Amino acid sequence: MPRFNPLIARLSPPPVPSVLAWAKAYDGSRGPLIDLSQAVPGYPPHPDMLKWLGEAAAAPAFTGYGMIEGEHVLRTAYAAHVSELYNASINAKNIHVTSGCNQAFISTVIAIAGAGDTVLMTNPFYFNQETTLAMLGIGIELVPCDASDGFLPDVDAIASSLKPGVRALALVTPNNPTGSVYPPALLRRIYDLCRANRTWLILDETYRDFLAEGSGAPHDLLTVEGWQDGVICLYSFSKSFCIPGHRLGAITAGLAVIKQVAKVMDNLQICAPRSAQAAVAKALPALDDWRADNRAEIARRAEALKQVMSKLKGWKLQAIGAYFAYIRHPYPDISSEFVAEKLAKIAGVVCLPGDYFGEGQEGYLRFAFANADLPTILKLEERLSTFHLPGI
Repeated sequence: MPRFNPLIARLSPPPVPSVLAWAKAYDGSRGPLIDLSQAVPGYPPHPDMLKWLGEAAAAPAFTGYGMIEGEHVLRTAYAAHVSELYNASINAKNIHVTSGCNQAFISTVIAIAGAGDTVLMTNPFYFNQETTLAMLGIGIELVPCDASDGFLPDVDAIASSLKPGVRALALVTPNNPTGSVYPPALLRRIYDLCRANRTWLILDETYRDFLAEGSGAPHDLLTVEGWQDGVICLYSFSKSFCIPGHRLGAITAGLAVIKQVAKVMDNLQICAPRSAQAAVAKALPALDDWRADNRAEIARRAEALKQVMSKLKGWKLQAIGAYFAYIRHPYPDISSEFVAEKLAKIAGVVCLPGDYFGEGQEGYLRFAFANADLPTILKLEERLSTFHLPGI
């Protein structure tokens, strides 16, 4: 028998491919498949984005290795963007470009924690972050997020969990899987608790571009004196620019963190894709209006889903925001994995079961509704209202 790293071997297979396999068993009798499984934008990139990607991909200048920390032109453009959004003083040296936000997370974690250390996460959690910590041998403790409180982190639970040896608290806002948006005041309270315990706050803001219009800065943490020693912000260019296949993310952090992350990145990938960096550097200032239109479109899709769920008996919209809705299914004694499998195979609605996001989540399903247009979302009313588990 072959021998493998037990930290890897004990992990479950990647969840999204297994869910998509259920969809292959759907016979099409209820109409076209409705895929709410993966957090991808359900509309194409801007034509200029495609043009810039093509031009950069054909440029010999971007065929060689680049700077480990990222192309200076993108680091500068993104630093300006972050500075404006947060009313903060961020420069290019505070930015490290990565190949997607998952790589931003693993690079950050390796830089600040090691096997035997502990990182706090919320329950429910984003499964890729949980498996990242598990494969690195880093201990995980969970902070509860109660449905009755909109799945916001419990501050008292965080306070009681912060003790020596806790290297970081990882939060995702807007949240994956629930869609919950953590208010700025809550994030400031959590940040202060972390600082008092000398614990890093890792803030994954992959979906921040889809916060409600006029909501203001997501938080004020980058304006706090000494923020560089307490908070690390992660981001993905995939969602708002519709380029998940080009794998581009970013870390915003203090210079000391960037220096450590560069050591990690040199061994992971050397540098993020260079042509995509050049294209996004142009797109950041140029496509603001287009991105705002997309934010409005996602808001319309969220409103449509709210209307659909309000008409259904037994199904409950528990939380919604950005790309995600967290739905309580009407079968309390049956695991969400079983419900999701049957929903895909019988009704042609593909979503992720709450079981994948932590203990106690078997009553929920995650709908990634950004991937579906308005007419498709409206079809959910008929699909869900007529869905019944066999033999129940």
